[in-house]
Amino acid sequence: MTSSTIRVLIADDQMMVRQGFTVLLNAQPDIEVVGQAVDGKDAIAKVAELAPDVVLMDIRMPELGGIEATRRITEDTPHPRVLVLTTFDLDEYVYDALRAGASGFLLKDASADQLAEAVRVVAAGDALLAPGITRRLIAEFSRLDSTPRAPLKVRVGDLTERETEVLALIAQGLSNAEIAERLVVAEQTVKTHVGRILVKLGLRDRTQAAVFAYESGLVRPSGY
Repeated sequence: MTSSTIRVLIADDQMMVRQGFTVLLNAQPDIEVVGQAVDGKDAIAKVAELAPDVVLMDIRMPELGGIEATRRITEDTPHPRVLVLTTFDLDEYVYDALRAGASGFLLKDASADQLAEAVRVVAAGDALLAPGITRRLIAEFSRLDSTPRAPLKVRVGDLTERETEVLALIAQGLSNAEIAERLVVAEQTVKTHVGRILVKLGLRDRTQAAVFAYESGLVRPSGY
């Protein structure tokens, strides 16, 4: 194990899932599974004990579900990144998991390579939304038809015109490279804008930024 090894905790109530993910991830040279948890309460305890970099969190578990466990884990600072795993490709889980503080969302039928790459992306501090998740997030906001919250609208006013533009594109699910191409600027410039947006708005990552953009009314689902 090297200093750059990503420490992972797997939280799932199914033993075969935990063992399967453990085998897949331990086969990677830069990832080590340091522990397993059988439910949300166990996950919270293991996070405190093992200090993992990333938690693979199942949604549906006994005792305490993955969404509430994610909320409690991400309340503490510093805390590991949470990558939510589920077999249920449903809007409510996407929305609730992201609102709870998850940095990523991946379906359990992802390949071994996709799983490992997801862990790396989340560990690096980036957000991960599986293909199609952004569309479902938009659909969920459409269903909720929520009125933009005034305090959030005020915070959007702290951004420059270009930062506001970048935030709107993040909410559409574009990567830094895609945003750079759209705005005809260097990718490093986009990274700088993203960093400033997160600092100004007090957000953890791109996932939170996307949710913020919808909740503040900056991006309206009906526009897509």
